[in-house]
Formats: sequence, structure tokens, C-alpha cells
Amino acid sequence: MRALLVEDDLRVASALSSALRRRGHLVIPATTAAEALRAGPVDLVLLDLNLPDRDGLEVCRELRRRDADVCIIAVTARGEEHDRVTGLRAGADDYVVKPFSMAELQARIEAVMRRTARARRAEGVLEVGPIRIDVTARQAWVDDREVSLTRKEFELLMALARQAGTVVPRERLQLEIWQTTFAAGHTLDVHVAALRSKLDDASLVQTVRGVGYRLRVT
Repeated sequence: MRALLVEDDLRVASALSSALRRRGHLVIPATTAAEALRAGPVDLVLLDLNLPDRDGLEVCRELRRRDADVCIIAVTARGEEHDRVTGLRAGADDYVVKPFSMAELQARIEAVMRRTARARRAEGVLEVGPIRIDVTARQAWVDDREVSLTRKEFELLMALARQAGTVVPRERLQLEIWQTTFAAGHTLDVHVAALRSKLDDASLVQTVRGVGYRLRVT
């Protein structure tokens, strides 16, 4: 996932960038409003509202005007209620007040991405991280590379994408795809392995031991 990090405090920016990269995100740094507005298309914006050259709220409005679907999280020291309300009304999807833990920020990123995935699903296209699925055409892409899937592999990917970010129990997958749980366990594992191979990133489909599988949202 491409994340635009707009933060003028170099110490904070460095810590956030390192943490985001460890979680697999591609980070595009910006220390000013001008740099942020020159950045190309991204999936996520982490936006400090206290920028040296322009009010962050104006930047938020401009980014939202340019891309109605981009996920924007305000990351700022402005913690009063009216600040949070103003930030959300300016177009932010969520609002995180400094100081915060990386665990909280990651949870908020995942929640925002899930909401975005549900909204896009209603239009017949599911987008989860680098994966894009055309439900009607039964086609799937990873980073704009079309992936050739069998019927069962596609159904497995769809079942996971509908619940992206949450664990889907093995029994539910077996019933939904094979209409039985009898002797379907090994078959499910084989199809998961094949799907991981075709997605070219095994970490996209995560195993939750003893429970089921989860499609990574970021």
C-alpha cells in the first residue's frame, strides 16, 4: 500500500516511516503542504495538520477534492473536540491525537481500509490492499497484474475479500465454497497454497492457526 506521510517533525516522521515500512507499506514522505500536493496517487494519507507553509485542513480539503476515495487520517497534536470535528468535516476519515502508539495507528489504518473496501464492494469492485477484484467479470489483479485463478480459487479469494482484515473460519470457507465440511480440510489448504502462489505474496493470505484465514488489508 502506498502511504503519503505528511509530517514536518523529522524525528516523528522517521519513526513513523520506519514503523510503516516494517508493516509492508511503501512510504512517500512530505514535510510541507506543497510536497504533499505534488505527490502522486496513493492509497492512504497520514496528515499532520500543523504544517509550516499551509494549514493542514486546507491540504485535507484539497486532497479530498482530488480523490474522493483516498483514505485520510489526520495525525496531529490538536486534540480538542472542535479540532477533531473540523478535521473530519474537512475530509479526514479518522483523527489520531499525538502522542499515540503505533498499534493504535495501525488499527485505525486497518479500520479505515476496511470501510473503503466495503464501499467499493458495493460498486461491483473489491479493492483490498494491492488486490482488485471485478466481481461481475470474475477477474482479479495484484498491483495491476492480472491473476489467472481457477473457479474455486476465485471463490476463495472472494470469500476472504468480503471479510478483509478479519479471520474467516475454516468451516465457513468449506461450506461456502464446497458446500460441505466433510473431508474438505486438506482441499482448502491446497487451494490456499495455490492462491498464495498466484498472488505472488504469501503474506497477503494469513493463517490464524486453529481458526482460519485472513486477507491482509494493508
